[in-house]
Amino acid sequence: MTRPSVVVLDYGSGNLRSAVRAVERVGASVTLTGDLDAAMEADGLLVPGVGAYAACMGGLRAIRGERVIGRRLAGGRPVLGICVGMQILFERGIEHGVETEGCGEWPGVVERLQAPIVPHMGWNTVEASEGSRLFAGIEDERFYFVHSYGVRDWTLVTNDRTPDAYQPRVTWAEHGGDRFVAAVENGPLCATQFHPEKSGDAGSQLLKNWVTGLV
Repeated sequence: MTRPSVVVLDYGSGNLRSAVRAVERVGASVTLTGDLDAAMEADGLLVPGVGAYAACMGGLRAIRGERVIGRRLAGGRPVLGICVGMQILFERGIEHGVETEGCGEWPGVVERLQAPIVPHMGWNTVEASEGSRLFAGIEDERFYFVHSYGVRDWTLVTNDRTPDAYQPRVTWAEHGGDRFVAAVENGPLCATQFHPEKSGDAGSQLLKNWVTGLV
């Protein structure tokens, strides 16, 4: 059986090697590259991200990565964002008073968590969305988070005419009394605020659920 092909997008941000190894372990053939042709042709595209929102967007735009994300999604081809790789999919981010335009695939603002202790670092449970494919079989597991910013308000509105596969499924988490988006599934576009590649067996199962859906 041919293994699904996944490109981990190399734009200068993220725990790239750990992401590559984690996706390989769940059955994908993985390439780490910033080549946009390869990113377009792969069955799945994984967009990592660590650090400041503005720096990640700068690195992504430097290789025209936002264009390949948009082109893939326009063709219904799967994309998975992780951590800041999730955050940059939203309209904009605000860090230290600096506002940066994101990819704009989802409406919403990435902002500092309103919790007594920031960063949010460590294991946490999530409130998995009903019907989630990413969290199938792991709805009650814990995942590993490392972040100070997140999306605290979900604003995307759909209607009854929106196909079920494109109805956004939003998974939430809470830290210090502040709720934030922990994951989104929206047609071919999925993302997690936590690091599945650092989340043990639960994270491996989530990646396996995503990879299985590529074929």
